[in-house]
Amino acid sequence: MVAPAIRSISQDLNITGTVEAQLTLSVFVLAYAIAPLFVGPLSEVYGRVPVIQLSNLFYLIFNTACGASQTKVQMIVFRFLAGAGGAAPLALGGGILSDVWPPEQRGKGISMYSLAPLLGPAIGPIAGGWIVQSGLGWRWIFFIVSIADAVIQVLGLLFLKETYAPKLLEIKARRLRKETGNTHLHTPYEADGKRKLSKILRKALVRPFILLGTQPIVQFMAAYMAFLYGMLYLVLSTFPALWEGKYGQSVGIGGLNYISLGLGFFLGTQICAPINDKIYVKLSRRNNNIGLPEFRVPLMPIGAVLVPVGLLIYGWTAQSVTHWIWPNIGACIFAGGSIMGFQSIQTYIIDCYTRYAASAIASVTVLRSLAGFAFPLFAPTMYEKLDYGWGNTTLALIGIVIGWPGPFILWKWGANLRAKSQFAAGN
Repeated sequence: MVAPAIRSISQDLNITGTVEAQLTLSVFVLAYAIAPLFVGPLSEVYGRVPVIQLSNLFYLIFNTACGASQTKVQMIVFRFLAGAGGAAPLALGGGILSDVWPPEQRGKGISMYSLAPLLGPAIGPIAGGWIVQSGLGWRWIFFIVSIADAVIQVLGLLFLKETYAPKLLEIKARRLRKETGNTHLHTPYEADGKRKLSKILRKALVRPFILLGTQPIVQFMAAYMAFLYGMLYLVLSTFPALWEGKYGQSVGIGGLNYISLGLGFFLGTQICAPINDKIYVKLSRRNNNIGLPEFRVPLMPIGAVLVPVGLLIYGWTAQSVTHWIWPNIGACIFAGGSIMGFQSIQTYIIDCYTRYAASAIASVTVLRSLAGFAFPLFAPTMYEKLDYGWGNTTLALIGIVIGWPGPFILWKWGANLRAKSQFAAGN
């Protein structure tokens, strides 16, 4: 919702540089690279629900503070802290899904889970543009979001239930100790101190970087996810300049173009969600009813082709200032390919590193969030020098180099790579 308001925020808070203006948007994502390293371990000690609830409250406080900011320093700091609070659902979502969804249905769960965080950045700017144009001003973007978040906080307190098995066992053991008076009843996690916070923090802070440094599967997944995520935030951050600058649209009308991204995400999910699980079940039956992570790969090449195609259509039609529908078609194709990549990667990672899924997801999250932070910062300079056509062509070529070989490598050698890993499921 903030992207269409960057100009208004810059004027009110005396933000003069392009990089500083983009920083107010992307610093939120920078927090996504740091917070998951702490949120995950805390959830292993205290459970998923308390961590999500407290993190959401943290987000609520500092998002409201963003709306009250009087200087650019306050805005940047509060945006970072709000991002740290908002990172919990992204950091814990994969773990919660692995808690409650069996492998043969996990694709559906991942699809529903990953759609909302991507629809938000696509639909939010539409509302943000009209809020700014209505005369309420950019501050009400933050206040309205905080009001909605407060409602969600209350609903979470009423209906959100714990899913983390060790925490559920601990609750049961505590209840049995109270009912029976037997103080020797403990879970294995309590008995051997496995869930001591300092120990878990040490392991969890180091393990994502070990995985990122030693696991080829994680390295590829993290690199490609980082590219997709960085490109998404690059497009989100440069949309206002395109539609308001080149096309001369108002803030509100320009914000409507984000519908193309939302439509692409929605269509990509509708295609990926059912087909992903159907392919997994069908290939498992052919493999003596034994599922393999590689059965998540077949949809990856389709997404990897759609992403550069969408970027090329978007870039060259935007540079030529053709009818507004053409850049939107390109953006829609890019978004559809991106979410197919997101969902295939996440399900593969969870299936491949079941026991260490949280650490593997954290590895990917750190790199993708850094890309989401950095890409919007260089985007204005890149488009100024290369324009939209050659700028997006360069990015499309990078997407081809990273995205096209990977699925075929995983399909052919993924099982061998997993067999050599001490972290992969079954080893």
